[in-house]
Amino acid sequence: MMKRALQYSQSAGLPELLSWLKQLQVKLHNPPTIHYPPSQGQMDMCVTCGSQEGLCKVFEMIINPGDNILVNEPIYSGTIHAVQPLGCNMINISSDEHGIIPDSLREILSRWKPEDSKNPEKNTPKFLYTVPNGNNPAGNSLTTNRKKEIYELARKYDFLIIEDDPYYFMQFNKPWAPTFLSMDIDGRVIRADSFSKVLSSGLRIGFITGPKPLIERIVLHIQVSTMHPSTFAQLLVSQLLYQWGEEGFLAHVDRVIDFYRKQRDALLAAADKWLSGLAEWHVPTAGMFLWVKIKGLHDVRKLIEEKAFKKEIFMLPGYKFYLDSSAPCPYFRASFSLASPEQMDLAFQGLAQLIKESL
Repeated sequence: MMKRALQYSQSAGLPELLSWLKQLQVKLHNPPTIHYPPSQGQMDMCVTCGSQEGLCKVFEMIINPGDNILVNEPIYSGTIHAVQPLGCNMINISSDEHGIIPDSLREILSRWKPEDSKNPEKNTPKFLYTVPNGNNPAGNSLTTNRKKEIYELARKYDFLIIEDDPYYFMQFNKPWAPTFLSMDIDGRVIRADSFSKVLSSGLRIGFITGPKPLIERIVLHIQVSTMHPSTFAQLLVSQLLYQWGEEGFLAHVDRVIDFYRKQRDALLAAADKWLSGLAEWHVPTAGMFLWVKIKGLHDVRKLIEEKAFKKEIFMLPGYKFYLDSSAPCPYFRASFSLASPEQMDLAFQGLAQLIKESL
């Protein structure tokens, strides 16, 4: 096995790992496209160096300069930096604690007629990019009904949906909402999954699921760039998954969720104790982030980047997650992945003091 681990391997991923992952996707999402002909968007998959590599290759495959794409602020900063150099127009859709607001999407799409999608000169949106569960940084998740409405709008105006779902295995409430992939009767969803949050971020193993003609092009791009994800890392993950089986893997996921739920509850307890009246937030339904709005401060950049940093309180200012990063922003993102409950308590106690001094 070591001999194999140290060699080149297939660009799409190790066949046995792909086979296991395909069975997992069918069990979890039961995609309608699984038995479609390849030309009609049959479900296919490839393994990537973390889901970030897969997403970057998806963006480079689809976007031409001047294209319109749909996003919802606040957005993961890695996505902003991956997409901006490609020269497209990012159109923001309003969202709330339940994710994208379908009426806001409908209003933006009303600039076009549904038939305009057949005319390239009309420049209708190419795709909608969204993190449907535990959005980084806002921690919100799309509801089932909203997903259905959004998918119907995607059908009407003929755009793709890029479902970036690294926190899928970190949803705190069951049953989990159905995914866009599970609703995809047209082959218009490209889904990114990651093992970074449930196995190891350093292994760099993610996987992309989508229509076969598009997955084939991503694999061609892998061939001429990274060649393939690490054979060593893939074998390690594959051996573990086969040893666990699906039930063992999902039992591990439940343990991960329990850990993060306790972490989230500890951060919420610290927030309630120290930040009540000074700030507001929504309870995250998935992921590892709390998105906090400080009351009475229209911009928290200096507070978070300078004053808090000097006190060794490390959080991210909200402006990093907006298309216009120069605009004032009252939000910051706190992560509950690594800090102990004692550290969380100390951090919010110190931050509360700084907020009071700044008001």
